[in-house]
Order: sequence, then structure tokens, then C-alpha cells
Amino acid sequence: MRRTLGQIARKLVRLLMGDPIERMRRGGLEVGSNFSMQPEVIIDPSHYWHISIGDSVTLAPRVLILAHDASTKRPLNYARIAKVRIGDRVFVGAGSIVLPGVSIGDNAIIGAGSVVSRDIPSDVVAAGNPAQVIGPIEDFLARQRKQMETHPCFGEEYTLRQGVSLGMKQEMNERMGDGIGYVV
Repeated sequence: MRRTLGQIARKLVRLLMGDPIERMRRGGLEVGSNFSMQPEVIIDPSHYWHISIGDSVTLAPRVLILAHDASTKRPLNYARIAKVRIGDRVFVGAGSIVLPGVSIGDNAIIGAGSVVSRDIPSDVVAAGNPAQVIGPIEDFLARQRKQMETHPCFGEEYTLRQGVSLGMKQEMNERMGDGIGYVV
């Protein structure tokens, strides 16, 4: 199995400093099972014990979760704090920001680049700044299933974790053309 320099660096940091999620768990962060946190995710380092993350949650690269708002610190001498709850089976897209006091319901998808400033109910897709409900998750998944019937689907062997070759990468691009594809 090939590893990228970034993967090796992250493993080295964890060996030297300990797993940051485990350290935060010991300090009060609640995180369920089957949690996936991609590179450059920031979970509020100064107030992580106000954050609860459910089972089977994925935080895509560069997600930021805040449980405090320091905008009131200078004028009031106090920063505002609030709990954040992320339910089970939630996907939070790359570059999204989850603000203090927000709950994201179970089975929700948050689109990339979203700013979640208010509660998001269960079983929906939400996106935007501020994040707004686009529609039910089942409608979104039905559209994706339909597209998978006519667009190329690629197995595990086409992933970096399985050492996808240059030829396979080129094949993926050729088969997708100017359209889309799906990978495991």
C-alpha cells in the first residue's frame, strides 16, 4: 500500500503528540463510532467539550466546527459559547463551517462550502451560506442512483488507498469524458 507524504506526516504527528481526537475525547468531546475526519478539519480547540458528534459521521477536508464566538469578548469581556450537536450518519462537505449552537439532524448531507448557522433537520440535504434545506435526502439519493445507471462506476482499485495507477487514472478521465462518475 502506497502512502502519500501527507499521510505519513499525519501518522508521525499522531505518534509524537497522540491522536488529537482521543485527547479531545478525554477532555469531553463526544464522538460516536465509525467517525471519519479528513485532513485539515478543525474541531474548536478551545471549547471542544461542548461538541457532540454521532455515529458514522464524515467531516470532509477543511471543515471547521466552532462552539464559541469571540466577537463579544472585547466589548462584553465574555465570549459566547453554545453546544453543537451533529447527529448520526451525517456528511459535512469540504470547507463547511458549523457555528455555535447548531444541531444537524441524523442522515443529513451538508454541501461543500456551507455555513451552518441554524439547525438542520434530519433526512435532508442542505447547502449554502447560510445553509438552507435543498430537499429530502431520499430525493437526492434517488437522483444519484439513476445517474449511476448511465455513468461510469469505479471500484476500490481506483482509489489512492489501493494505489490507483497512472493508467487507471487516465482511464477514469476518459470514461467520464466531460461528465461525472462514481467511485467506491
